[in-house]
Amino acid sequence: MLRITRSIFADHKTESSTVFISVTMMNEIYEILFHTNEVLFAIVSNNVYEAYLILFLIIFLETGLIVFPFLPGDGLLFSAGVIAASSEMSIIVLVPLLIVAAILGNHFNYRIGKKVGNSIEQSKNRFVQKYLVKSIIKTRDFYHKHGKKSIIIGRFFPVIRTYIPFFAGTVKFDFPVFSNYTIIGSVIWVPFFTLTGYFLGEIPWMKDNFEIVFLGLIVVTLIPFFYAALKTLIKSNKV
Repeated sequence: MLRITRSIFADHKTESSTVFISVTMMNEIYEILFHTNEVLFAIVSNNVYEAYLILFLIIFLETGLIVFPFLPGDGLLFSAGVIAASSEMSIIVLVPLLIVAAILGNHFNYRIGKKVGNSIEQSKNRFVQKYLVKSIIKTRDFYHKHGKKSIIIGRFFPVIRTYIPFFAGTVKFDFPVFSNYTIIGSVIWVPFFTLTGYFLGEIPWMKDNFEIVFLGLIVVTLIPFFYAALKTLIKSNKV
């Protein structure tokens, strides 16, 4: 009886520890969204391996799940580079790690999109057949014409980069091609922002005005997205 009780207690303790670690990590991710530089510095000072893991998860989730387009991408990469320049975080480890996170996120999102696309095309619902299947056909045509460019260029635009792999999967865009251009896009995107932060982050003005630079980077990268959305809205109102 005593052994059983100890076993139950041990299992409960393990579950509680796992939940605590998960909640703690989610709180840290939340804090990073609003106090990027300070929180990252604190995490790196406390445990650099935890910092690597959290950065990996944020980049993976931003590109891997369509419910996380709000997660920082460009700004976070820039911040990580800044911190790597003045802490024990290694830029040699950081860049390849985040490239892998970006690639895996895209692949995961593609797989989800493919499952959703199969469900839509196999559905016998009239509304689905009339509207959604037609949309898939149009989107498939778009990917055949512009898919390669959109996978690479889309990497540099917040929100858009979260949905491109999902819709590529939905329309069953050729996976080997998708994978190759995902790798190319990731290899360009991650080093561009991370190394920019790494080499510019030690400039005194940059240090003193980091929050402004971080917010400015987010605004600048969002401008093309809002411009395209506004253009589409104006066109739809004219029709």
